[in-house]
Amino acid sequence: MAALSSAASPFCRPEEDPFLLLRSCGKAIESILRDHAGRPLRRTWIDRPYGEEEISRLEEEVLPAIQLCLARVGEIDSALAAEAELSYRQQVEAEASLRRGELQRSGSVPAV
Repeated sequence: MAALSSAASPFCRPEEDPFLLLRSCGKAIESILRDHAGRPLRRTWIDRPYGEEEISRLEEEVLPAIQLCLARVGEIDSALAAEAELSYRQQVEAEASLRRGELQRSGSVPAV
């Protein structure tokens, strides 16, 4: 699986990568749930905090869904990386073949 990275990239800034954001959110949720163990979890938009049942649903449904999404993104990234590697190898081989042909035509290398 291709690793998600917040390292500098020529393609986009880390804050523009939605899957880095998703990974960060997943880690934040895990941390919040760990720190609030056994206590209600207050929300900004509702006066009733999440209790044990809601927290269990976050742990059993939301966090695994985030992990599955990130795993699938990793599979997609790996497939794209494999395609890019294949394309690069084909390009290198084509360029090498052209160079061999040019050398043979110029008489620098005997034809095989």
